[in-house]
This record gives sequence, C-alpha cells and structure tokens, in this order.
Amino acid sequence: MPFQLVFLLTDVLIYVLLAALIAFGLYTAHHEHLRVPWRQVARRPMAMASLVILLVYVAVGLMDSVHYRPLLEGQNRGEAVYSNEVLSLLDKATKPLRARAEKTYSAPFAMQAYSMETAEYPDGRHVREYPRLLHGGAHVQEAGERVGDIMLRVGAATLAGFGIWLLIVASFLLFWRRHAESWMLTIRRLVRGEGDFPRRTVLVTVGVLIVLTANAAYLSLYYHIFGTDQVGQDVFHKSLKSVRTGLVIGTLTTLVMLPFAALFGIMAGYFRGWVDDVIQYVYTTLSSIPGVLLIAAAILSLQVYVANHAELFDSATARADIRLLILCLILGVTSWTSLCRLLRGETLKLREVDYIQAARALGASHVAVMARHILPNVMHIILITVVLDFSGLVLAEAVLSYVGVGVDPTMDSWGNMIVSARLEMAREPLVWWSLASAFVFMFGLVLAANLFSDAVRDAFDPRLRK
Repeated sequence: MPFQLVFLLTDVLIYVLLAALIAFGLYTAHHEHLRVPWRQVARRPMAMASLVILLVYVAVGLMDSVHYRPLLEGQNRGEAVYSNEVLSLLDKATKPLRARAEKTYSAPFAMQAYSMETAEYPDGRHVREYPRLLHGGAHVQEAGERVGDIMLRVGAATLAGFGIWLLIVASFLLFWRRHAESWMLTIRRLVRGEGDFPRRTVLVTVGVLIVLTANAAYLSLYYHIFGTDQVGQDVFHKSLKSVRTGLVIGTLTTLVMLPFAALFGIMAGYFRGWVDDVIQYVYTTLSSIPGVLLIAAAILSLQVYVANHAELFDSATARADIRLLILCLILGVTSWTSLCRLLRGETLKLREVDYIQAARALGASHVAVMARHILPNVMHIILITVVLDFSGLVLAEAVLSYVGVGVDPTMDSWGNMIVSARLEMAREPLVWWSLASAFVFMFGLVLAANLFSDAVRDAFDPRLRK
C-alpha cells in the first residue's frame, strides 16, 4: 500500500462521537416529540446559516483526523518502509501551502520579505534591501503588477465559485420544482422564501462560502494570503490545521463531561439523603480548586511521564496527541459540576410528579425510573448546556495555551498562534497577521456555534417553547 493508516487516540474518540451523533439523529427521526423542537430550529434562518458554517469547520476537522504514514520512495518492492512523519488528508489537500515555506516573516499578499537583509551584488556592493520571496508572488515580475494580478485572479476565482453555486442552485430547483410548474414560478418561490425551511438563506450562505473557498484556494497557490510566520510557514495553512484542535477541545471535553454530570446529577436528585450529600461534597470540593492548577499539574505530570517513557510514543504527533487528550480529560473533569447542579435541581422536582410516583408504586426499579422517565425529561437541559459550553471550551484552549498549560507547542492551534503573536506584536515593524488570522477563524467558529446554540436553547427550553 502507498500509505499506512495511523489511528491516534483522539481520532478514535472523534469517530466514536461521530457514530453517536448519527445514532442520535436516527433515534430522533423515529420519535415525533424530538423532531418537533428540531423542526423549530430548522425554521430559523440564522440557525441554518450558522449550521452550514459549522459543517464546513467539521469537514475540515474530519479531514485532519484521518492520519497516515506515506510510503518512502525508492524502497524495494518486497519491503515497504513508511515515513516517520504522520500526515492527514488535510495535509494532502494543502500540500502546496505546506511545501511553500519562506525564510521568515512576510506580509499577506506580499512579494518581498518583511525584514531587510544585506544583499551582496556581483560588483562587491552590499545593499540593505527587502529580498524577494521564494514562492509568494514569484510569478510577478514587477511590484506594480501585483495589485492587477491579484484582482484578475480574484475575478477568475469568483466567477468559478459563482458558476459552481449556480450549478448547485439549478440542481436544487430541479429537485424542488413541483409537477407541471413553470421554472419562473419555482424561482419566484425560492426568491420569496416560501416554505417553513429557509432554503434561500441556506443557498446564499453556501454560495458565499463557495466563493470565499474558491478565492482562498486559488490565491493561496500564488500568494501567502495570510502571510508567513517567523520560520516562514504559511499562516493560512496553520489556521486550517488549528480547526481540528478547536473542535477536539470543544467536543471530546463534552464527551468526558456528560457521563459524570448526568449520572451524579440524576442520582443526587433522585435518591437524596446520604447519596446527595456525598455527591454535593465531591463537586463542591472540586469546584473550590482552581481549574488552572489542576490542568497545570496534569500537563506537567504528563510531560514527565512522556520524557521517562519516550519509547511508547513513536512520533512527535503521538506525543502532542496524548497531551491534547489529557487536556480534554482534565477539562471534562473540572467542568461537569455546573451541569450536575442543574440536573440535581431538575431531578428533585421531577421525582415528585405523578407519573414518577406511579412508576415507583407499580414496582419499577430505580434504574428503570431514572433511565426511562427522568433522563428523557432532563435531556433539554443537557443539550442546551452542551451547545452553550462548546464556545467556552474553544476559547478556553486559547487562554490555557497563553499561560503555557494548553496543547503541545508543536501542535497547530489558535491558542499557540496567539501566544506567538504576543511576541510578534512587540517587534518593529509590527507583525499583526498571525493574531488576525487566529481571530478570524476562531471568531467564525464561536459566532456560528453561539447563534446555533441560541436557536437550540429556544427550541428545547419548555419555558420558551411556543
């Protein structure tokens, strides 16, 4: 085989979470009481536009979660030797960005380096000047031609993206068109936004994303659209690679948090007495310990373990991945207490309602009552908390990396980009694009997640449901 698949621990957990989401979707599709609130979410244009953006981030993260080792060239056919470097499908798709490295800093769409260097001419003269980049704008002969070349390529990419979008719209209209209905009437219904589902908003959002993607993909072949960092790596490529880290922090931490919060919260509210006292003591004690201290202790202990057992990790990617997993675990352990309190209070109320009392009087076991009657009635709290906490967890990674206890410094993440930008902002001339790139990508993910979570909260909260 030309490659060898590599399954990192976080990759396996991502696949498990994806399978759980698919199973939850199938379960929801067969239960009307669960379909009703999701239909309400689907009727909100802003929620559907945010969902489209989130799906783009998820697609990038999934591409970066399929890892492999490429086959080394020049090997004998009878013996396959694979590289020690672990790559992903995203690395394969963005190979031009990864391979086109410069010497050091360069501004977005620049043709020359950001710092002056001493150049020696054949006649012996030494001149301080801005050297030309090896790859960025190398096809342009004169600096005055750069703006025209960029505008020409933006126009070509925009036309290509718009053409692809028109094909998608035409395919949708062909599917959506009613029997014996004229094409003009079908287009008019789409433009007016008829129907409960905001098809017009979804198609417009898809069109904008396609045009932006076409421009970014085409321009990045000729320029560094977000500049380069201190070692000459493309900042746009680093921002794309950081998407997976943000999604892993936001999703796997939730996967760790939910079992603790759901089990202990429902048990504390249902059994009361000494069970409630013990669980309250546990989460009150855990809440009183600063989370940063627990995270720092866990990360430092992990660093010592990895240093003493280097043979267990066959690559730098595996070492960075285990640190990311430990960070998700410790964040999950320290963040389940607030949801546990909410579930405990709701369970205290539910255990006194008539149908719970009737189930207990008919001889139902405690496990059956909690699983079949209480858990379904607190799912709205769990779902609302999960979607609202996602944005906070993504931002928490940036804060933890800033203080030095976040993900591994060798792993691409928005937090590490902000940490490096802290030193770049203090130099002269100012290097601002690393911080701007991390801000743009993080802002897009967090804003889309917040808008979508607001719609989910309004749909599933019984007090707000219409």
